[in-house]
Amino acid sequence: MSRAAGTTRVLVCEDSSTYAEALRRLLQQDKTIEVVAVCSTAEAAIAELPAVQPDLVTMDIELPGMSGLEAVEQIMSTTPVPILVISSFAGRGSVTAAAALAAGALEVVAKDDLDVLHPDAESGVAFRRRVQLLAGAHVIKHPRGRLPRATVPPVSTAESRRVKVIGIVASTGGPQALSTVLSNIPADFAVPVLVVQHIAAGFAAGLAVWLDDAVPLPVQLARAGESLSPGVWIAPDGAHLFVQPRGTLMLDRQTKAGLHRPSGDVLLRSLADFAGPAAVGVILSGMGSDGAEGVAAIRAAGGVTIAQDEESSAIYGMPRAAAEHGVELVLPITEIAPTLIGLVRTGA
Repeated sequence: MSRAAGTTRVLVCEDSSTYAEALRRLLQQDKTIEVVAVCSTAEAAIAELPAVQPDLVTMDIELPGMSGLEAVEQIMSTTPVPILVISSFAGRGSVTAAAALAAGALEVVAKDDLDVLHPDAESGVAFRRRVQLLAGAHVIKHPRGRLPRATVPPVSTAESRRVKVIGIVASTGGPQALSTVLSNIPADFAVPVLVVQHIAAGFAAGLAVWLDDAVPLPVQLARAGESLSPGVWIAPDGAHLFVQPRGTLMLDRQTKAGLHRPSGDVLLRSLADFAGPAAVGVILSGMGSDGAEGVAAIRAAGGVTIAQDEESSAIYGMPRAAAEHGVELVLPITEIAPTLIGLVRTGA
């Protein structure tokens, strides 16, 4: 099928014909975006993919027949294409949306946050810009079902250092990378893991619930006043997560720090102050540069810093910025968990 130069081709999978038409108008308000197919079922969307060859698929979660989650799993395990999940549910459905992100969808947008009735509004312009950015993301085949355990041996560092706390920062493409890392860390891992994942409002809780069921370690949203302890602690919506000098988790819903709240830089700088050479900072797939200054702070304090490599990243923005700030190790996603395990075992 012929393609217009510079055109972003989108397939819309949405069972409401009214909403699908409004979404089509919203997207095609930009003449460089073309909606090449509108499908009311996941089965129809999958059947259309070879013929229309879209640059991006928008996928509803609640669909008749095959669910949006099942469709994401099938597409990403056979013929990967960037997928943007559009969901009506930021509560009950957010767990399913989180699973779709872990299966390889790049981002999730709540329908309530998307103004499809006013294509010229600033929010519409921002949404179309996001679609074009996501359409250019690097996506890879993702095995269906539980991720396989990594067999890559730990990567050695120049010296063994006792690890006291690990901070992980991720954005676009991050949930898939995060689930890969956490799925390969055993339940008896004794070092706390603190996570900042940029995600649409309303979906952080669902991500925590889904991960808690999917990975060996216990996963929960961070709560102010909790003492740092083993397990995975995820920053909630709209709150910076940081560690106080005495090892207490704290949340800040007021301070502006860069473009994001929660901010990876805020978390990682606090880990550098709290643990010094016993801190580890990890930057996974994502747009922008959040976390780069934080890993620089950990590196300056003598801690270990890691960034996901370009080949395995959906978006090599944040990892690239971290690499430019002098991270110690740039690794494929499959090597990050074994490296963390190795650091804890050799540095304890």
